[in-house]
Amino acid sequence: MTPRPFDPFQIMIDTHAHLDEILEIDQVIERAKAVGVGKIIAVGMDIDSNNKTLELAQRYPGIIYPAIGYHPWSITLQGIDENLAFVENNLSSCIALGEVGLDYKAKVKKQIQWDVFSKLLFIAKRSNKPVIIHSRLSHQRTYQMVKDTGIKKAVFHWYSGSLDILEQIINEGYFISATPALAYSQPHQAAIARALLKQIIIETDSPVEYQKKVSEPADLIKTLHEVSRCKRIKLEEVKQITTHNAEKLFSIPH
Repeated sequence: MTPRPFDPFQIMIDTHAHLDEILEIDQVIERAKAVGVGKIIAVGMDIDSNNKTLELAQRYPGIIYPAIGYHPWSITLQGIDENLAFVENNLSSCIALGEVGLDYKAKVKKQIQWDVFSKLLFIAKRSNKPVIIHSRLSHQRTYQMVKDTGIKKAVFHWYSGSLDILEQIINEGYFISATPALAYSQPHQAAIARALLKQIIIETDSPVEYQKKVSEPADLIKTLHEVSRCKRIKLEEVKQITTHNAEKLFSIPH
C-alpha cells in the first residue's frame, strides 16, 4: 500500500471512547492533545450516557464527536421503547449509531437483543449513519444482521472473532477497530494481522482497564504502536492510513 503524503500536523482520532464515564474531562483532553489525539468519538450506551455524550460534544465542538446507541448490556424490557425513540429522535445530530450490537455473555435473552439490534440498524439505515458494533461471542449473527439490513458503513469494534467471519466482514467493505488489548490478546492480534490496513481504525474504548491500567484517549498512542508492531508497518504509515480511514468512515473533516 502506498502511504499518503507525510503530514506532520495530522491529528489522530480516538474512534471509540466512553467519555461520559471519565472524570476530569478537561485534563483528559489536554493529555490526549499532547500526544497528537485531537479528535474523539464519544459513544453512548443508554439514554443517560447518550445525553451526557451529546452535552460533551456541545462543550467541545471539533474535538468530541457524538455517537449514540443502546448497548446490549443496557437493555431492559421497560426501557426499550424509550431508548429506541431517543436514538431515532437524536441520531441526526450525531456522526454514528453506537455502541450497539449483540453480546452472548449478557443476561438479556438473545431474541430480545436481536429485536432491539434489528430496530436500531433500521434507524441507522434510514438516517444513513455508520454503525459502531459490539459483537462479543456473536460475530456471525451480528455480521449477518448488519449485512442483511443493507448497512453500507460499519465498524466491528475490538474485533476478536474468527478469521472466517473476518473475511466476510472485510469482503463486505466494513471496518474493524484495534484497541490497546492488541498487546496481549491473541484473537485480536490475529484479526488485526489479517485485515488490510485500509479497513482498520484505532481506538481506546476508554476507560476500559488494560493490564490493570485504566485507559484514556491519550493511550491511542499505544494502539498505534501495537498495530505497527503487529502488521510490521511503519508507525507513520499506520497513523496516516488509520486516521484517513476514520475520517472517511465517519465523515469527519480533515
